[in-house]
Amino acid sequence: MEITDVRIRRVAEEGKMKAVVSVTFDDEFVVHDIRIIEGQNGLFVAMPSRRTPDGQFKDIAHPINSQTRARIQETILQHYNHETA
Repeated sequence: MEITDVRIRRVAEEGKMKAVVSVTFDDEFVVHDIRIIEGQNGLFVAMPSRRTPDGQFKDIAHPINSQTRARIQETILQHYNHETA
């Protein structure tokens, strides 16, 4: 599966969330509402999630292995850093 497009919408207000991202895979499938968050150890990517009635957050879509998660995060953060440089 290849990442064929990354669209970044920077967040105007101050806070931990820096941007909202849409990622297209193989020019056929898109995942919206991926968030770039400023954490204690730097930027990281949070997959789209929904709050459950008991207040927990559950991912709507997410990679099923750590290699894919790392590849997606690396690609998104490269695009973000390029746009903010």
